[in-house]
Amino acid sequence: MSSDPEKAQIDPAGVVRSVEQRKDSVSARDSSSISHHPNEDRDAEFGGTEARKILEKKFLLKLDLRMSILVLIYILNYIDRNNAAAARLRGFEEDLNLKGNEFATLLSILYVGYIIMQIPSNIFLNWIGKPSWYLPFCMVVWGGICCLTGITHNFVGALLTRFFLGFVEAAFFPGALFLLSKWYKRDELGLRTAILYCGNIISNAFGALMASGILSGMEGKLGQAAWRWLFYIEGAVTIAVAILAIFILPDFPTTSKWLTPQERALAIRRMEEDAGVGDEGQTEGQGSGLSLAASDWRVWWIAVALTSQVVALSFNAYFPTLTATLGYNRTVTLLLCAPPFAFSALASFILARNSDRVQERFYHIVGSFGVGIVGFIIAIATMNTAARYISLFLMAQSYAGFVVLFAWISNSFPRPPSKRAVALALINAISQLGNVAGSYVWPSAWGPTYRYSYGICIATSGTAIVMCWLFKQELLRLNKKLDAEEAAQGQRAQGFRYIT
Repeated sequence: MSSDPEKAQIDPAGVVRSVEQRKDSVSARDSSSISHHPNEDRDAEFGGTEARKILEKKFLLKLDLRMSILVLIYILNYIDRNNAAAARLRGFEEDLNLKGNEFATLLSILYVGYIIMQIPSNIFLNWIGKPSWYLPFCMVVWGGICCLTGITHNFVGALLTRFFLGFVEAAFFPGALFLLSKWYKRDELGLRTAILYCGNIISNAFGALMASGILSGMEGKLGQAAWRWLFYIEGAVTIAVAILAIFILPDFPTTSKWLTPQERALAIRRMEEDAGVGDEGQTEGQGSGLSLAASDWRVWWIAVALTSQVVALSFNAYFPTLTATLGYNRTVTLLLCAPPFAFSALASFILARNSDRVQERFYHIVGSFGVGIVGFIIAIATMNTAARYISLFLMAQSYAGFVVLFAWISNSFPRPPSKRAVALALINAISQLGNVAGSYVWPSAWGPTYRYSYGICIATSGTAIVMCWLFKQELLRLNKKLDAEEAAQGQRAQGFRYIT
């Protein structure tokens, strides 16, 4: 530990506090211990403890209403990414003369651009501090690219639009996670992450319903195939919502103009109290955030675990194909895609809320992944229609554990903000390699049983569970180290601890 009180101390996994701040906090606790109302002085600028509680409740409601548009954006983000799977049911492959693995290549090429852009995008977002402009701009671009997919006539044209679609879409999800982490405390983040990720899950249900309506009602309109209308309409909706988002999305606490001065002070204070030091008091450069994230082995470890689970969730991109094995027509097949993901959205909300309430992540994650493995086993064991449809519900709810895993990641790399921005982007970018690999896990030759595909999913989900357990042991070790440090300094109240 440095003897210079002005130098920053970096705790394990990137929790930054200054030695001077720690000493001040100890002194504050010592002085407050003789007061009957230790929180009154701390909350004086907000009118006292009770007044602060009222203000904080109103502030969170105001913030949640603005953040809710992220769910709609994520729905469109995923619909625009996955509409090729629905288009496949209505002549997409035939009209573009796709052969062999070319359709799988169209799915996987999107993630090449997606992986390349995520880290630079989050570094830029942290620097510019204006997500209300940056994210909607990216939406307009990817909505336009989605429309362009509808005018392609060969494999090369579709390949180019899919690549650039991933390149631009990369800005949204890591950027949204970073934006949430700038506003919400650790005991609030799991639920908000779940609500955000429900946009992904709902998109599988809503996207299938939307695709069903377009594909069944737009065939031949203006001389265009129905699958082309699917890309035109969904791209246009994305552009319209992007324009709306400019006026709704919040920026960061210090750059958002819709806050009152008191609300801004409260927003900053909340984050200071949650992690021992506020984001705005840390002025390290963007390059240091990249080096801090890249040099932390825990970032790479959890990235590999996430990647492994992404492979297990690769059934998502082929869900209409898997539902078609139940033996119904195209319209019914698309309609049957919706209930499993509606169930998954509900499970995600309940699991994440409970995870926040009890401040526990690992067992919530592995419980959901374990149920998903049961679904894979049922799908391998039988071709019975009812049993296989139930297995789709069990598989889809795996996203509930996936949501909690994202919240765990945000909790585990909280400070400094530049490191958090890079870590979230790096982890999510690496995990997209799972989507690249997953695109080739479901070849038509393995259908209709797809037993080999489900076997791969069981193996990769099991790997993710083991890696998460080892990550939990590391966080427990770090918490013990923080206990020892505070005991040596004589601190009377417990500071930051990792959620396990």
